[in-house]
Amino acid sequence: MDKCIGSRIHIIMKNDKEIVGTLLGFDDFVNMLLEDVTEYESTPEGRRITKLDQILLNGNNITMVCTNKTMCCIKLFGSITLLHK
Repeated sequence: MDKCIGSRIHIIMKNDKEIVGTLLGFDDFVNMLLEDVTEYESTPEGRRITKLDQILLNGNNITMVCTNKTMCCIKLFGSITLLHK
């Protein structure tokens, strides 16, 4: 994940929200700080898109992190597993 700092990442949260932003940093618990963020949420009315300057994500609520089209990191039970396509 260190190599992903400064890169655009796509995150899927446990509540099925999807978040895309530039990774500024993270800690041992995979809490993440992102900037230039777009949040996508499915609602009964349709897809809601929210733009944010920054967001701090709780690592306990992250299901999957994709760093680009060829590499995904899946967060399972507090650890990170790298998957290559």
